[in-house]
Amino acid sequence: MKQKFFLIFAAMLSTVLLARQATNAPTPIETPAAAPAATNTTATLTNAPATNAPGKAEKKKAATKKKAEKKAVRKPDPAADLKIAPLVPGPAVVVASNVNVRGQAKLKSEIVTRVNKGQNLNVLEEVRLKNSGPDEPSAWAKILLPPGGHVWVNTSFINASNKTVLPRKLNGRSGAGENYSVIAVLKRGDAVKEVSTKGEWTEIEPPADAYAFVAARYLKQEPGATPELPPVATTVADAQPVVPPTTDTPKPPTDAPAVTNTPAPPTPPTTEPVIEEPPPKRIVQREGVVRGTFSIQAPTHFELVSPQTGRVINYLYTTSVSLDLHEYKGLRIVVTGEEGLDERWRNTPVITIQKIQVIE
Repeated sequence: MKQKFFLIFAAMLSTVLLARQATNAPTPIETPAAAPAATNTTATLTNAPATNAPGKAEKKKAATKKKAEKKAVRKPDPAADLKIAPLVPGPAVVVASNVNVRGQAKLKSEIVTRVNKGQNLNVLEEVRLKNSGPDEPSAWAKILLPPGGHVWVNTSFINASNKTVLPRKLNGRSGAGENYSVIAVLKRGDAVKEVSTKGEWTEIEPPADAYAFVAARYLKQEPGATPELPPVATTVADAQPVVPPTTDTPKPPTDAPAVTNTPAPPTPPTTEPVIEEPPPKRIVQREGVVRGTFSIQAPTHFELVSPQTGRVINYLYTTSVSLDLHEYKGLRIVVTGEEGLDERWRNTPVITIQKIQVIE
């Protein structure tokens, strides 16, 4: 029995020793393959198929450029070739197609109706905005409400029996609700003609004095040429006053000594001061879009920007009291005038307008 035990123990011990020897066997060292020659590597890189896909930086640059070009391109204004002149009360003609007529003199107001090219309107007055946006028209025409406009009043203020206005003053609005603009004012006793009803509101035939608003740039009252400012007056030196000859010159006394014929001493030549002529004025012609300035430190309130890049070309300045640059905001123009730099703002030149022309 003991002999069997020792035999089993010896077999197990030998098995453990053999397994340990196999585990501790040295790992064979692999010799690294020889690196390929530099010339072959270069050839491999050179012969590799080139990819035509642009890098991320190029894609981003192209997308930014395309976006800037799309933003800079403006849709041609159908009224861009018009003469911009203040409107006066009286008839006017629409010069563009599908022009919006609004309840108030601003772009955010609701559309009351639309008018088309060649349609006649009656201007009541011109309204000018002082704080219009950079691309918002500053000049609006208050007009009599054209055909297609609707006037609504609250039904509770209309006498049901004789269809007359009950309160002393009743607002007529462009829609069935108090959130719509007031475009007519009716007085007590005014008769109204009902057209339709909607809830608490009644649509009536527009009164004769109902009104609305349209951008002044789309109206034309006379086919005059493009306004041209008078040329800048040149400075002329004050002329010396001419003393007229007098007839009261006293005669010499009879007892005065005889005048000899001694020649008078020669008068030394007078040297006139040399007057340096001023440098010629720099008269230039620029084309761009009129925009209001955003910086309060800019030398003027208006600037001329490039329609392609949107960058500022010139600051616009005028000495004429009859030229209102608010009316040109958002329009593409060609301006002629004297160009110079402002001492406080040397980055962009200022052009003093002599002639301005609106183009497409």
